[in-house]
Amino acid sequence: MFANCIDRFRALFLSILLLSCLTVPALAGPFEDSVAKFANDEFSDTEAAIGEVAASGNALASPIISALQDGRLSADPDSKKVFITRTDGKIVDAATGAAVDKLPDNAAAVRLNNRLRRTVEAALGGLTLLSPDPAKRLAAAQSVFKSHEENVLPTVESALAKESVKPVKQAFAEARAAIILFKSDASDSDKLDAVAVVKARGDQEALALLTALGADQPPLVANAAASAVSSIQSNLAMWSMVQNAWYGLSLGSVLLLAAIGLAITFGVMGVINMAHGEMVMLGAYTTFVVQEVIRSRYPALFDYSLLIAVPLAFLVAGLIGVVIERTIIRFLYGRPLETLLATWGLSLVLQQAVRTAFGPTNREVGNPSWMSGAFELGQITITYNRLWILCFTLAVFAILLAMLRYTALGLEMRAVTQNRRMAASMGIATSRVDALTFGLGSGIAGIAGVALSQIDNVSPNLGQSYIIDSFMVVVFGGVGNLWGTLVGAFTLGIANKFLEPVAGAVLGKIAILVLIILFIQKRPRGLFALKGRAVEA
Repeated sequence: MFANCIDRFRALFLSILLLSCLTVPALAGPFEDSVAKFANDEFSDTEAAIGEVAASGNALASPIISALQDGRLSADPDSKKVFITRTDGKIVDAATGAAVDKLPDNAAAVRLNNRLRRTVEAALGGLTLLSPDPAKRLAAAQSVFKSHEENVLPTVESALAKESVKPVKQAFAEARAAIILFKSDASDSDKLDAVAVVKARGDQEALALLTALGADQPPLVANAAASAVSSIQSNLAMWSMVQNAWYGLSLGSVLLLAAIGLAITFGVMGVINMAHGEMVMLGAYTTFVVQEVIRSRYPALFDYSLLIAVPLAFLVAGLIGVVIERTIIRFLYGRPLETLLATWGLSLVLQQAVRTAFGPTNREVGNPSWMSGAFELGQITITYNRLWILCFTLAVFAILLAMLRYTALGLEMRAVTQNRRMAASMGIATSRVDALTFGLGSGIAGIAGVALSQIDNVSPNLGQSYIIDSFMVVVFGGVGNLWGTLVGAFTLGIANKFLEPVAGAVLGKIAILVLIILFIQKRPRGLFALKGRAVEA
């Protein structure tokens, strides 16, 4: 009797267990139900499935959405099962993650249209909103701000509540505001707060977002958005002027670096050196040679390549300048036309020599890591290479001023500049000063080439791009006056960048040239004229 009871109990237990196993699919959870919607082959069901899967918090959510974006998500309409084909070729069940031998015969890729693709991008952004990496959270928040998909609003609000990193928290707040602005059932007060948040962002993306608001907005929201658009446009116009001023300073630093050596030789010697641009070009090619040697033999020193190239470029260009002065220029003093023609012919010789040695094509000169990239300052972008060139130019200018003021050579150069005959009568070897001055000016042009190699093409024609502008800077600032060269370079650089958006690059340069001609008619000696008996005579 007891044994029969035990047998009946076992039979009942086995029946209940079997019934439970058979009813498991019917008791599937909400995540599995959401995944199954991908098999309906309806865009509306696919959109709902994307939102539900992304909001589920399931570990399989990100692989499913990523597979959908890449065309690796397949569904079987008969069994309503969905499968992920991983990047390594293996197949798994999307709902459970279990491995599958092969896709069913009727399985086909889940279809997407343009609207669903945007939804997928927004969902992927939402899935990374809770990433442990702040950089990924920031990128995801910025992506949501652009897409403003409504279905990720709960995730954004949850991430905003948990966020502790200030820039990322601000990005979450902006993403939430963008979603609310386009949310049809959001209250007027919420939309007004959202407009204020987007207005505070104040960049081009914020302007585009507010401009894209439909005409069906409530009057209060529409007026607030219009006011925000006007405010952002005014703010961006101001930042555009600041950006142009920065571009002008950047161009001015390049012009100053290229013209400062010319100002010395032109001021002391009165020589119109048309080969000055080729000294710049030689400095750039010296940088190229230094980097090629470092790449092939000492790659670990690449970040120091410019620091090595600067003194070498100064020596190479300076020595060539001394040779030019001793062999050509010294026989042509007092004959400016012949000097101009001789140096112009010399520039052609140097260009052809470089073409023969290095070829006519551009040469690659890399940026060290500390000169690569950019950073944002307000609404303007500042590149590190331009910033370092500006600092380098000012440092060269300060060193040159100190050399002219506190060294014997500097004193002799100033004496020869002011009155060559008196300086010679006082025992100064003017021919030696001339040679050293020409070498110094050429050497500075060489280190200008090092800087220009970071922002321009290194080619045999590099110097020709700056020689005319350099002469304009020297004449405008005042021949032989370094402070005049500084003011002239930055003035012309800034004026050029403000004229370009209005008149175009070519007409802008023509306008600058016309203005300089008119200015020289009024002040023939430039902004800062040299003083001295010889000059005034």
